[in-house]
Amino acid sequence: MKYEWIDEYLLGKKGVTKDLQEEWNWIRYNIGGKMFAAICRDDDNIPVYITLKLDPLEGDYFRKEYEDIIPGYYMNKTHWNSVKADGEVPDDVMKDLLDKAYTIVFENLTKKKQKEILEG
Repeated sequence: MKYEWIDEYLLGKKGVTKDLQEEWNWIRYNIGGKMFAAICRDDDNIPVYITLKLDPLEGDYFRKEYEDIIPGYYMNKTHWNSVKADGEVPDDVMKDLLDKAYTIVFENLTKKKQKEILEG
């Protein structure tokens, strides 16, 4: 996978946890119990996609801008997008997408949950 830094980058964000969704073989990244990104792996545990949540208009923009960004793999195609794990999306753009995904999910948490995360 091109984006070897993702795990450390995401776990460095306030309140992020990760787990393994065994049925899908996905490593999921959550904030407040809600997924905002995932590393989707094949049967040999090789990352195939990084799936993340985006505002629908932004997702549409990035899919037009980069051929390695497609509608969400096994997800809602409006709100979720998948980046090919060995694709050509630059690291700085990938970090921006991950930041956007984190922010979207964080901002949709209750104010109480947001406060718990920020003070945690």
